[in-house]
Amino acid sequence: MDSTDGVINLIHLADRPGTSGQSVSVRILGRYQPGILTGHDFLDCEIVINAESVNGNFAVTLLPEDLEDWEGSLATLESGRFAGWLVSGRTPSMKFEPDEGGGLWVSVHDGPSSGVTVKVPLFVSPTWVIEQRDLLDQARGAYPREVVETSPGAYEWRRARNV
Repeated sequence: MDSTDGVINLIHLADRPGTSGQSVSVRILGRYQPGILTGHDFLDCEIVINAESVNGNFAVTLLPEDLEDWEGSLATLESGRFAGWLVSGRTPSMKFEPDEGGGLWVSVHDGPSSGVTVKVPLFVSPTWVIEQRDLLDQARGAYPREVVETSPGAYEWRRARNV
């Protein structure tokens, strides 16, 4: 698992060794409201950008649906097409633009808060989509969905658990 001090990378896109060393990551810090039924499956995260001219962190709370959307974005990216993620307007959004030379442009736009947009060119490995799928699987394994909506506005634990 790609983890340090309990932090798990949901996304980690980085330049290949020998290039500029830039990276963009989405790090899962933990559950947003652990043990609270209606907020337990939300994930407290941060988008981290390390680039030559800028370093930045953007706080993000991910919903279970956001992980499903990321899986769909990976399918789009695998076909070599542009994809957006977290485009609801409630969080910073991300855009991924593969280029013909095997590179990837990653943009983070913090529309809800600062209005800042950072666009980073990355020289990723040829297997970067597979690597991101592996990270998604690891994140789902570490933070499985444990709450189910039984009817509109009614929730219960998916299985017996110790809180």
